Amino acid sequence: MKIARHAKIIEIIQAKEVETQEQLAEELKNKGFEITQATVSRDIKELKLIKVMNAYGTHKYATSSPGDSFLSNKLVNIFSQTVLYVDHVDNFIVLKTISGAGGAAAEALDSLKFNGIVGTIAGDNTVFILVRKEEDTKEIIQKIKKMINE
Repeated sequence: MKIARHAKIIEIIQAKEVETQEQLAEELKNKGFEITQATVSRDIKELKLIKVMNAYGTHKYATSSPGDSFLSNKLVNIFSQTVLYVDHVDNFIVLKTISGAGGAAAEALDSLKFNGIVGTIAGDNTVFILVRKEEDTKEIIQKIKKMINE
């Protein structure tokens, strides 16, 4: 449950400008998570979320820089725990995840900066990955399968 909640938190703060812990708790409740303020506070600390200034001059939660190894490790853990399987067609790779984890899985993959990946698009439980060259697809799939222990 914690991994799914962490994945949902990352998804929420990427999609919306969340300014307070209360707002984040409310968003999680709207997504079906029974949560307390103390749990949200612990999750923010564990995910090492930071507050950054938005375009309106107020602050919002954001993930640390992609170079932060702690956050990268957390994202890889979320990735490995939420991705169910991987498939491909030509130079497109498709990941299926548990419900609500698509955004976090895509963020984790983006933070790993695999050579050959042009970009990712995430839905609720699906991630599309565009690979620059078809010959790189199999190598990327092998790395992904290794991460999810498939």
